[in-house]
Amino acid sequence: MRKILKIAGNELRALFCSPVAWFILVIFAVQAGMTFTDLFKSVLRQQFMGEPIEFSITNALLTGMTGTFTVIQQYLYLYVPLLTMGLMSREFGSGSIKLLYSSPVTAGQIIWGKFLSMMIYGLILMGVLLVLVIFASCTVEAFDIPAALSGLLGLYLLTCAYAAIGLYMSCLTSYQVVAAVGTLAVLIVLNFIGSVGQDIAFVREITYWLSIKGRATVFIDGLICSEDLLYFMVVILFFLTLGIMKIEAHRAKRNQIITVGRYVTVVAVTVMLGYMTSRPTFLWYYDTTARKTQTLTEESQGILERMKDDLTIVTYVNLLGDNSSYGMPRSLKSDMENFKPYIRFKPNIELKYVYYYKKASPYIRERYADVSDREIAEKYADQMKLSLKSFLSPEEIEEQVDLAPEGFRFVRQLVLPDGSATFLRLYNDMFVHPMEAEVSAAMKRLIMEVPKVACLTGHGERDMNNVGDRDYYAFAKNPTFRYALVNNGFDVIAYRMTDGEEIPEDIRILVIADMKQPLTESELEKIDRYVARGGNLLIAGEPGRQEVMNPLVERFGVQFMSGVLVQPSKDFDADLIRGELTKDAAEMSLNYADLLKKKRVITMPGATGLSYTMDKGFTVRPVLTTCDTGCWNEIETRDLLNEPVVLNPVVGEKECAYPIALTLSRQMGDREQRIIVLGDADCISNSELMMYRKGVKASNFSLITESFRWLTDGEFPVNTRRPDPEDISISLELSSMKWVKIMFVGVFPLLLIACGILVWHRRRGR
Repeated sequence: MRKILKIAGNELRALFCSPVAWFILVIFAVQAGMTFTDLFKSVLRQQFMGEPIEFSITNALLTGMTGTFTVIQQYLYLYVPLLTMGLMSREFGSGSIKLLYSSPVTAGQIIWGKFLSMMIYGLILMGVLLVLVIFASCTVEAFDIPAALSGLLGLYLLTCAYAAIGLYMSCLTSYQVVAAVGTLAVLIVLNFIGSVGQDIAFVREITYWLSIKGRATVFIDGLICSEDLLYFMVVILFFLTLGIMKIEAHRAKRNQIITVGRYVTVVAVTVMLGYMTSRPTFLWYYDTTARKTQTLTEESQGILERMKDDLTIVTYVNLLGDNSSYGMPRSLKSDMENFKPYIRFKPNIELKYVYYYKKASPYIRERYADVSDREIAEKYADQMKLSLKSFLSPEEIEEQVDLAPEGFRFVRQLVLPDGSATFLRLYNDMFVHPMEAEVSAAMKRLIMEVPKVACLTGHGERDMNNVGDRDYYAFAKNPTFRYALVNNGFDVIAYRMTDGEEIPEDIRILVIADMKQPLTESELEKIDRYVARGGNLLIAGEPGRQEVMNPLVERFGVQFMSGVLVQPSKDFDADLIRGELTKDAAEMSLNYADLLKKKRVITMPGATGLSYTMDKGFTVRPVLTTCDTGCWNEIETRDLLNEPVVLNPVVGEKECAYPIALTLSRQMGDREQRIIVLGDADCISNSELMMYRKGVKASNFSLITESFRWLTDGEFPVNTRRPDPEDISISLELSSMKWVKIMFVGVFPLLLIACGILVWHRRRGR
């Protein structure tokens, strides 16, 4: 060990007596300082402008696409070859290698000594970043130090891996430039090899594991995973071993067969270690983030724990369907990464992929109007350099599973050994893939009784099967809409009451929205019996429908008020109500509490106020109200578009906060019966859910998820809410940023330059 330390010390002295080490250190400090201070100033400016910071400042400064650690990771491969190019090449070029060969040191001591010097230099580089982390921890409230240290560990391991590769390349030549270029070439190969041979199953596993791309990102995001930690160690040991073998080959000639055997053994051991360290059973994780953002929520973990049987996730990929590229062989490994958080807690999850072709999507059919599906499939398979034989024919896929209700889109099916199955879909939004809430909801469907929601029909109600603006297809059963009930664990049906039959026992929630014709006495009696046995309701009214809807809600102590609520503004129609969440809503749901804190609203285009009493046995709580100023119940004006809307107290119009959404509850045995009444049926309609209005921070999606979560007593949708970040404020003034930038981009690099000059001056004096 003493000899290794001596070699490392000599190498460090030689390194810091040359301008290269100091030049790299200064450039590294300037780049890190500029990136960090620009991000810091951006966050500080937002705080200065009074805009709420709803994100983790730690993540904003260090992680993500533009974070300091991410940027440094992207350029790190440019620094290391300049450092390692002379480690052994210089010895070969100057002839000093002969002195090493003649001295009582082994090849292992030489390589480890050289590598130790790079490890120490890597620590110095990380020290530059540590200065930034310390500054942030002193100025950002509740700065996430463990997550920052995890990122530093990832960057340090990446630096050491690059150094080991550079050291080996330096052993191959006496020309330093050749060694630098060779190192750069190997690093480029390791960063891009993950996309090589992905169409071939055996090659896919090898090249994907070999890829170094993204390995440090896991640490930067705050998760320490044994697979990535051991990957770096295996890569480092592999290249150091090759370097030792190369030095030994220079010292003494061996039989060629023995030499080849040694290399084969090293490669075989590396492959075996790589395979073993990537098996789900042997993996361990440590989430360093304060809010455990890299780990499934406790709710999802509980679902996986309750699922005792093996789970198979079968992905059906239609060559001619939408989003097929996500599941093609070349994208298989990256697609599997979506389920890694779940395999962490349930290693017996098996992922299968089934490829087929059937019914070209409208986009493809438009391009090939007069061509059969098989001919189109042959063209697409040929373009992707795939064999059509690996795709099931339409007849073969029909024998396996009925995908017609899914429109033959990209879809997954979660299957248990007993045959229980449910679908998991992709969505038409910017995220595309299901998130934790949707995945966990699909899994939860397999282990418990699924709540059934029935949308009442037969009286002109909103139609769950219709895509019209005023209807409910989006929130009820649109398979490509993330917040649809069918994607959050529910079974949804259209239900029409028939004579002589009671409302089915398995209906958990009955939705009655905007009836145009009144219920008959026998139908009201059926609903009374449904309510008497504890059934839950969601009732939505509309202005002009009070006479039809009030006979239904009066039995609960609620009434739709006459008139229409208005909230005049210069930009929107007078009857567009921006509903505000109440303190009762915040107590009912933590997600509502978040929305209240963030001043989100629920938009209702045309709403009626709700009045209520407490004499029907229900506890009534308003969860949405209008604004207490600038809003009133318009009784006089009928044509809101063409007539002026003016408050007239003489006719009883009063400016105040009107309830527009109520929750009703009462205890029935061991469970609580729950009813929701909305003063507007448009707020969850197809058009309103897709509506964007400038300057209006609406969150109507949340009204769906939180209402049905409350109606099912928290069963569905699955609640994957995490605590709000605590690192949301900076204890600095915006005016002080110029001094911060001068310090990190000017003073700090100048100090490093001064240290370099001092070392050079002392060396020259000697």
